[in-house]
Amino acid sequence: MNKNFTDLALAVLRIGFSASMLTHGIPKIAKLSETPIKFANPLGIGEAPTLILTLIGEVLCPILILIGFKTKWASIPAAITMLVAAVIVHGADDFGTKEKAVLYLIAFLAIFLAGAGKYSLDAMMKKR
Repeated sequence: MNKNFTDLALAVLRIGFSASMLTHGIPKIAKLSETPIKFANPLGIGEAPTLILTLIGEVLCPILILIGFKTKWASIPAAITMLVAAVIVHGADDFGTKEKAVLYLIAFLAIFLAGAGKYSLDAMMKKR
């Protein structure tokens, strides 16, 4: 396959999955203003810390991945968040329920392994 198409495919993967993830993460920002914070606590670390870690994995990191900045590093918390969602939060559910989390996990793992590609801030900064 032509290298240009590979870089274009990486951009489509990064942008598509990250933008989609933001639709799940951004609504959770409002939960920060709840008193007390009401959020799932599957790891037993508390509802507020779990919410903050979830927002990092579903908002901050996808924004970084979308623009291609520190992409490999940003894909790690995003993948871990989806691993927790698939295995712990939806562990007892049928596959159809956990399927989205599994698909996001696969995508973020692929982004971690492949990197951002040339259509990214990472590539632009590397040229300097």
